[in-house]
Amino acid sequence: MKKILSSALLVALLAGSAATYAQSGPTLSKKEKKAGWKLLFDGTSTAGWRGYLKKETPGAWKVQDGALFLDTDAKKAGASGGDLITDGEYENYELELEWKISEGGNSGIIFGVHEDPKFKATYATGPEMQVLDDDKHADGKIHKHNSGDLYDLIASPARYAKPVGEWNKAKIIKKDGKLTLIFNGHKTAEVTMGSAQWKELVGKSKFKTWEGFGAYAKGHIALQDHGDKVWYRNIKIREL
Repeated sequence: MKKILSSALLVALLAGSAATYAQSGPTLSKKEKKAGWKLLFDGTSTAGWRGYLKKETPGAWKVQDGALFLDTDAKKAGASGGDLITDGEYENYELELEWKISEGGNSGIIFGVHEDPKFKATYATGPEMQVLDDDKHADGKIHKHNSGDLYDLIASPARYAKPVGEWNKAKIIKKDGKLTLIFNGHKTAEVTMGSAQWKELVGKSKFKTWEGFGAYAKGHIALQDHGDKVWYRNIKIREL
């Protein structure tokens, strides 16, 4: 009985924390503000975000409980979809956010996105930090396609994703071309873009013939619509 009560209490506390977060939205501490951190998502609206090659935000992206949420049910009902991109472009920065994925779901955090009609998608130019249900999505069985991986380029040393429905923490650091990915506190990839190592990795990947892939030092940050429900929150950036 004691264990049952403890579990019930934990559920109640988590629900209460989620409700409080949804009401207050993300915040920055005085220390973070002093260090130059800025919120990219206010927790209440899609301000600062829009669709790739669009002026408006796709209708399937909504705010739910303080998170940016891709509502695939709304897409089925006719709402517009597509990747979200930041209004601003960034070159040297530290990006932090949290994400959770639906069962069997797939998404990604794409960066260095160059917006040009000749590039039909964000991933045509932007490398990706993978977001995935590693256990139930087919990509989970593909090397370099798991959560935290630098998609199709560098595999994480181990699987660090939390169970579906739980929040994961992702960090992308990019400074003078040096790229570092950190996932749930573990470094999952490190490489200098444009270096001989980078060119070798790209040359062995699906992107080897893609004009413009990883070629732009400055670009938008994107959240991918891969057709599955996904949530992003606590999105913040510090330019370096």
